[in-house]
Amino acid sequence: MKPAPLDYIRATSVAHAVQVLAENDGDGKVLAGGQSLVPLLAMRLSQPTVLVDLGGLGELSYIRDESGHVEIGAMVRARTVEISSLIADAVPLLPVALRHVGHVTIRNRGTVGGSTAHADPAAELPAVLRALDADVVVTGPSGSRTIGAADFFQGFLTTALAPDEIVTALRVPKSAPGTRVAVQEFARRHGDFAIVAVFAAVELGASGEIAAARIAVAGADQVPVRAAAAEELLAGQDPSPAVLRAAAAEVAGATRPFDDIHGTADYRKKITAVLARRCLEQALPTAERSSAA
Repeated sequence: MKPAPLDYIRATSVAHAVQVLAENDGDGKVLAGGQSLVPLLAMRLSQPTVLVDLGGLGELSYIRDESGHVEIGAMVRARTVEISSLIADAVPLLPVALRHVGHVTIRNRGTVGGSTAHADPAAELPAVLRALDADVVVTGPSGSRTIGAADFFQGFLTTALAPDEIVTALRVPKSAPGTRVAVQEFARRHGDFAIVAVFAAVELGASGEIAAARIAVAGADQVPVRAAAAEELLAGQDPSPAVLRAAAAEVAGATRPFDDIHGTADYRKKITAVLARRCLEQALPTAERSSAA
């Protein structure tokens, strides 16, 4: 199948892209990396009247080390983030998570802004942004505004973006030195969207106790889920097997999964608990050794 007829405009600036979207009153779509949008166009599940291509906007292709956070331009490719030494040092969960995105050819084309704006609840990047309290910078006719990840993702493929706004950058807080990270993902095949995925970043105190934890889940709700109760349970605790099992149960309890062709809601909850325990054990090698003893 081929896309429905549409006009194609290659944006010359962010202001130009916003202007075209505003003029088309909600009937425009933004082409960033195209890894999600192009298949939807081909199947005619999306039928915009105009396609605004951001591919030529070098102003949105950058990674900056800012005070307290890293800023990533919306048109930076996932693969660029994955192999960035700056990102690996400052936000180690991000490259570990991005290795699970599709295949390397997809990561070479897909952009962080495109994945964020698409807001698939099974995708890795939205869940990491939620776990790390990242901000999404968007630009529209009235200028730029910043939206926290907790408010940006509002439902299945639904965000706080207005029809005439585009994602221009992500601001991700830097992790504390020595933060341990892990990702556990269950999918039908390598490269498929996750049926469930769990992401964890854990800080340890001087005595080996858990100083703080950040945990998010993809694929188990209409939006990426932040497991706040599990994080609170872990804070200040020694990473014993019993504590990690209790935290994993809290992670599963935070989700509101759904039935689909890949499994029931109950199935997803059970998988979430298992993956959460494995994820925490992976992030905390001491606990893993204890549980094996």
